[in-house]
Amino acid sequence: MSSHAARSTTSHLGLLIARLVLGVIFLLHGYQKVVQWGFPAVTESFAGMGAPMPEITGPVVAVLELVGGALLILGLLTRVAGVLLAIDMVGAVVLVHAQNGVFVDAGGWELVGALGAGAIALAAAGPGRFALDALGGGSRRRRSAVRSSATAEA
Repeated sequence: MSSHAARSTTSHLGLLIARLVLGVIFLLHGYQKVVQWGFPAVTESFAGMGAPMPEITGPVVAVLELVGGALLILGLLTRVAGVLLAIDMVGAVVLVHAQNGVFVDAGGWELVGALGAGAIALAAAGPGRFALDALGGGSRRRRSAVRSSATAEA
């Protein structure tokens, strides 16, 4: 195996691990909000934190974290899920955590910052080879390369 191929496999494994870890964290946070607390409690919690339109933002964030986490785990719509989850975390920092400093034990932004950074990194890098998103991507890239070659030859 060439060093380029090994690096490529290592990068794809790194993306898989990042997707799985971030996905599980987001999924479980969403599960907690949707299943354990329920929408009325989530709405009340968001209202207490000063979130705008808590009757909408609370349930939307809960479902986003649940579904977005599952999408990251599967590597499906990874870039879209990554962007939406990163926006979710920016909202959490701005509305709740920034005034508490950095450290999570004081209610700070370190956890939501790390989750948001990871989500935006996945949105930028994509899901990697070991993802449902990658199943159709290879054939699209090959078709595009064939079209480009045909155009160049014409």
